[in-house]
Amino acid sequence: MLVYLDNSATTQPSPGVVGEVTRALEEEFYNPSSLYAPALTVEKELRACREKLLRALKAPDATVIFTSGGTEANNLALWGTVGVSRPPVRIAVSVGEHPSVYEAAKALESDGHCETVILPLTGEGTVDLDALESELKKGLTLLSCMQVNNETGAINDIKKIGEMTKRLCPTCVLHVDGVQGFLREEMDLHFADLYTVSAHKLHAPKGTGALIVKKGLRLKPRHVGGGQEKGLRSGTENTPGIIGFSRALDEMMGMPTRQKRMMDLKLQLLTLLQQAVPGCLVNGPAPEKGACHILNVSFPGVRSETMLHALEQKGVLVGNGSACSSHKKGASRVLTEMGIDAKRADSAIRFSLCPYTSESDIQAAARAVREAYEILVKFQRR
Repeated sequence: MLVYLDNSATTQPSPGVVGEVTRALEEEFYNPSSLYAPALTVEKELRACREKLLRALKAPDATVIFTSGGTEANNLALWGTVGVSRPPVRIAVSVGEHPSVYEAAKALESDGHCETVILPLTGEGTVDLDALESELKKGLTLLSCMQVNNETGAINDIKKIGEMTKRLCPTCVLHVDGVQGFLREEMDLHFADLYTVSAHKLHAPKGTGALIVKKGLRLKPRHVGGGQEKGLRSGTENTPGIIGFSRALDEMMGMPTRQKRMMDLKLQLLTLLQQAVPGCLVNGPAPEKGACHILNVSFPGVRSETMLHALEQKGVLVGNGSACSSHKKGASRVLTEMGIDAKRADSAIRFSLCPYTSESDIQAAARAVREAYEILVKFQRR
């Protein structure tokens, strides 16, 4: 039996989503920009997906711009905002952001488009609000921060950040990367101007995402051509992916207890891991205060890559950080900036759940950790 606990990297498309994508490929392959009736039916399905996203975010007047995924949506948020801003342009991102925000912010500065401020993290992995307050008082054009950290599950208080931003720097645009937060933690677009979502984190296909744009906000497009997505993202829409995303939204929102259930399983997993390896350490916020689906734990004396592959041999798949940067050398930027020492960071494993994770999955994972650790710790370096 395969136990999959790397849902922050990607999720398995549900049977219902697979069926909808197959139907779309076979029966609704039409270009939604065409004018005949079958194409208009496809356009109607895309509109239904937009409406579901906006209902979930309590933002009926916002605009949904479909993209190829979270990375493109994040890039559009940053480059698009800077592109319509008058100099001097100052943007701020936290050091814990996903590479699609962090590297974009650095590239904008190196290309001479703006000054980029890197905000520190607290020991729990959230944005340092004192540092943010100081930068807001100096004036910012754009602030970008993630709702939930993809490595530790730390939750930024978007309501507080949004209120602080509008009070201290009313013209500052607030972008929230919601890839790990959407439908796992509550979010109201009233507190932000831009919000990123990704379909494959929610049991829909890869290659589909969206940037939700508050009414009246201007962006400079990064794709030009046919003028799709209100001119902000030219290119024929990924209709099978979007139709699959729409089905996934129905399924996720049809599970009103999903957050509580995932949190209960996460806390159960932690208890079992502490019994299996009494010296294990949680990285990030107190588990009950973090996201319901992410648990980052260090197993002292065993490198994360070694543990990951040992668990794989036992049929348990886990992560050791951001999947987008998993092939890069060196300790996690996020854990390092939280003040976690190199040895502990080098032994960190990320377990990430989904609404379909079962209690037997959790129990099997803990057993595999115990068995693997008892063997591997004997070979630790002195």
